[in-house]
Amino acid sequence: MVLRMSSFKDEEVEEAANVFEALGNPSRLRILILVGETQRPLHIKAVAKALKMDYATIYRQVKVLQERGLLEVYEVGRSRVLSIKNTGLLRQAVEIAKKMMH
Repeated sequence: MVLRMSSFKDEEVEEAANVFEALGNPSRLRILILVGETQRPLHIKAVAKALKMDYATIYRQVKVLQERGLLEVYEVGRSRVLSIKNTGLLRQAVEIAKKMMH
């Protein structure tokens, strides 16, 4: 018997793996949750302060989230402001993860 994943293209599997990898890091997930729970975009400095982490660490994690298409970064003067792309999907992903564990 030969098993095939005919319903998923290889590039779709790669993209999904990249997203799950980004979500698999607790710091990155905390950043997404924090930004997603606010009603307005947040400065990276505000995120660093709220999560009690240094700016450089937050910035590195934000770059990964941005590259994976989960977070948008806007230049406002010399500051960088963060906005989550889809809050509803983030909530669903967290709920699915909880369900998978039980």
